[in-house]
Amino acid sequence: MKPTAIQRPRRGRHPLPWRAAWHAAVGMVGVVGIVGVVGAIAPSSAQARIVHQERSVYSTILVDQRGSIICMQFNVRRDQRNQSCLDRRRPKVMLFPYTRMMMASLLLNPEPRRILMIGLGGGTLPLALDELLPAARQDVIEIDPAVVRVAREHFGFAPSERVNVVPQDGRVFVKRAAQRGDRYDLIMLDAFTSEYIPEHLMTREFLEEVRGLLAEGGVLAANTFSISDLYAYESATYASVFEPFYNMKPNDSGNRVIIASLAPLPDSAELERRAAALADRLKPYGVRFDEILPLMDTRQDWDPDARILTDQYAPANLLQNR
Repeated sequence: MKPTAIQRPRRGRHPLPWRAAWHAAVGMVGVVGIVGVVGAIAPSSAQARIVHQERSVYSTILVDQRGSIICMQFNVRRDQRNQSCLDRRRPKVMLFPYTRMMMASLLLNPEPRRILMIGLGGGTLPLALDELLPAARQDVIEIDPAVVRVAREHFGFAPSERVNVVPQDGRVFVKRAAQRGDRYDLIMLDAFTSEYIPEHLMTREFLEEVRGLLAEGGVLAANTFSISDLYAYESATYASVFEPFYNMKPNDSGNRVIIASLAPLPDSAELERRAAALADRLKPYGVRFDEILPLMDTRQDWDPDARILTDQYAPANLLQNR
């Protein structure tokens, strides 16, 4: 699953590594990397300490803690990226902008009964959805059993009768789910390695397979980057399967969240009405619709001639041949 190094976002435009960013702003601690910038966290003078480290089949997993904030990272290197962070003083609050943006998928379907999550990390999204939607059933797909174990031991994640964890490659699961005739009301794509999204989870063929798993009116939310060299190609690929979609890009994060639906997208007035109905439920998680609604843009901001990514035309080959 590990992509080649040339899939990395452009150097010089990537969010700062967390070790440099903790004191990057007054009144804010920037925990950054592959999942973006953490906002509105009180600065801490505590020294970071490693609380867990292990080498799995897929990566080296590192867990470190600074004050009340604990973070999971894949691979130990100088420009370390955080995959997931938790503030133990406020465990419900979603620290990363991308997780809060992905919760906007509930504006398109506020009561999904079956949910598919590809990529676990520390379990922030499955935990929140389980608490918010006790009638829902989730399938959480994580290729690395070590990540599941670390999420349980350090981030409070726990599989249950409602949250089924499957240790499997996401694309293999999607293919087998299609053969079974499974359908989901909400699908969230959040699978990252230490570099970027695995190549086989970025192609038109994969997205078509995912679309085939959506129930009537089903919703897709996908976490990608807004600063990657692949931005235009990813956008064109998603548009070929899900156009139109909401393209959400906050100014303070390198992440981009795509939200699409098999149903027509609601207009701004309808989004505001639905946001008002959901606001109190999502407030404990740090989700603020006054910040999210302005980001829900459907305008195309990429090269319309960008080539679509396919199983035969992979991201690594794309960049090598530019």
